[in-house]
Amino acid sequence: MERLICLLIGYVCGLFQTGYLVGKLYKTDIRQHGSGNAGTTNALRTFGKKAAAATLLGDLLKCVIAMAIAALLYKNKQEEILQLLTMYAAAGCILGHNFPVTMGFRGGKGFAASVGMVAFFDWKLLLIGAIVFFLMFFTTHYVSLGSMTSYVFAFASMIIFGQMGLYSLDQTHLYELYVLMGLLTVLVFVRHRKNIQRLKTGTESKVFLSSKGK
Repeated sequence: MERLICLLIGYVCGLFQTGYLVGKLYKTDIRQHGSGNAGTTNALRTFGKKAAAATLLGDLLKCVIAMAIAALLYKNKQEEILQLLTMYAAAGCILGHNFPVTMGFRGGKGFAASVGMVAFFDWKLLLIGAIVFFLMFFTTHYVSLGSMTSYVFAFASMIIFGQMGLYSLDQTHLYELYVLMGLLTVLVFVRHRKNIQRLKTGTESKVFLSSKGK
């Protein structure tokens, strides 16, 4: 029951679609432009750097808030699996972001919310993911490739750290944690399936942070 409640808490938080709201400031639906999703990269391409930064921050914070609510709710009741429960809240938030019932299940791809997830869960995963992402981005300028690669490295690092005893979970719950993170990793690839196809054909759009790089 606790897991379901945390998923629900996260899903409700995930319904806060920052990119969509930012788009409304420009009197447009961001989903009608670019890639058609309400995420950070599309906000960058459609509205510019300030809109992208606002979208990234909002989507990141909503996942942190969902995990914090779960932590506060169960810190004195389920402390032995508290880390796992916060991850369920994060998973719910990512699902709410990707498939918001309030927007006809047309949301983003969940990467910005995932940044909030790893930031709250373990700063080391955030550091590893950030290093991998920026290495991939600045060498290829493909946001999608950086996103998927950093997710894989964060997943692998979580397993390594878990087996090193760095998380306060027994082995059974560690396996549950790995399965949950594994499913989220698969979801990222599913949400980026069109990007993967474009990467294969060489038609994926590159992103440059300055006009000099274009």
